[in-house]
Amino acid sequence: MGCEKAHSSVGWRWVAQRDEMDGGKEEMMLNIGCAYPNSLHEKDGSVLFLIRGEREKRLVVIGDGSEVFRELEGTVSSNEGLRMKICDLSVANSHVIRKHFPHTRPVSLRKFKTTVGLGDRLGVASPGHIELMKGYDVGPVLAQQSIRELTLTGRTFEDVLSDVVWAVFQEGYSGGFGADGDHLKSMEEVKLALDTGYTMITLDCSEHINNITGLSKDDVDRMYIEIDKGTRERLERRFLSGEFKLESGLKLMFSPEALRLNAVIYQKAIDFAIDVFCEMIKPCPRELDFEMSIDETPTPTDPLAHFFVSLQLREAGVDLYSVAPRFCGEFQKGIDYIGNLGQFRRELKAHQGIASHFGYRLSVHSGSDKFSVFPSIGEETKGHVHVKTAGTNWLEAVRVIIHRDPGLYRELHMFALEHLTEARRYYHVTLDISRIPDMLTLRDDELDGLMNQDDARQLIHITYGLILQEKDESGAYRFRDRIYRCLYENETLYSEFLRKHIGNHLKALGLEGR
Repeated sequence: MGCEKAHSSVGWRWVAQRDEMDGGKEEMMLNIGCAYPNSLHEKDGSVLFLIRGEREKRLVVIGDGSEVFRELEGTVSSNEGLRMKICDLSVANSHVIRKHFPHTRPVSLRKFKTTVGLGDRLGVASPGHIELMKGYDVGPVLAQQSIRELTLTGRTFEDVLSDVVWAVFQEGYSGGFGADGDHLKSMEEVKLALDTGYTMITLDCSEHINNITGLSKDDVDRMYIEIDKGTRERLERRFLSGEFKLESGLKLMFSPEALRLNAVIYQKAIDFAIDVFCEMIKPCPRELDFEMSIDETPTPTDPLAHFFVSLQLREAGVDLYSVAPRFCGEFQKGIDYIGNLGQFRRELKAHQGIASHFGYRLSVHSGSDKFSVFPSIGEETKGHVHVKTAGTNWLEAVRVIIHRDPGLYRELHMFALEHLTEARRYYHVTLDISRIPDMLTLRDDELDGLMNQDDARQLIHITYGLILQEKDESGAYRFRDRIYRCLYENETLYSEFLRKHIGNHLKALGLEGR
């Protein structure tokens, strides 16, 4: 029932200093059930660790002489003369843990060559992620969610970070982790993430990118003239003065037509990113990792556009951690890359040359399961890259459900088919339900194969929010509680699946374990 990760009926040996004149020590045994051995921490005379109950985990604090004991919210009791507090793993208590145990606070990951975003939509995947990352010199962004994901899952930035803090505490992990406010589109969203303690901001500039296609030269010229004169003169002086030669050997030359086109498409996005950096990122007292995302566009980012954006940001004093261009081909959710591998590698090489020139790393969005391009990414970037995953962790959770509660999976599958049209509003996918095997013809031991079939994977991937939020006539969640219950009872299996699957991502990137 999930106690494999914890020790069953563990008796922690507490050695208490007695007040008697002889200064002797008294040993006491407290039998408290399933405890996570890596969660044992000590602070100012108090001992803290997590225990696993039948339905939820709790924090145990023994010894009432410390500030952390007093600040944590919980139920106080005495056992053989020792004061003990049993605490919920709440958001409020996670703040206390972050205050007293620095390794549970998110940090900048600039010291790592390779970083990986590990979006956990349910809040229960981080123990498995941490177990894997302990074996790699890779910086994990354990807390990573977008506003869209928060809306679809009914969670908050606080919830996401709190779940990660408790996982870090449970696993005794001190290697450092990031927290990414992903695809943020406004000053208000950036402020919310920063106020919560996030250390990475991915600024989604899509609403400020002018996605023009099929416009005539006259149309572009007219739109260019609408840009203020001072900006136009500055751009013309900077970009029409000659050829740009990069250390990688890449040579870039802007024609007047190319300059006008890029200014019309990207200038508002550049100005927006500069404003956000100056008003929100630069004044922040802690070190932040700032990413600019220009990947949410219908057409790929060509090298001229990438350089046009990055040069202006650099000269405006923007300190970039990473940039996410829109690569050629398709990075759809939950499946491998769709496109020409040779073209991808050639264009990736040009983008990497620009990233190296300006001193930041490329960021690959929707990186889940893109195994065919991982070798190119690893080789061309030499491992200096950020890869974001998210939905694939949800799919591995569903794989656990298939193995342990196939009846529940059958319900989820049928619900997803019924609500596919609604789910398509949130994500671009090319799934064809006619290619999904008829579930009624599959035995329980054949259901796992659906998680290896692209159309079935995308079906379950994009309907996660509808599945988690669905309620019955009484207002109770239809699936959510049963999903969490199944994953809680099979915590070890979920961690095993995650270690294998995300581990395959790292290996495909050419990364070697310690």
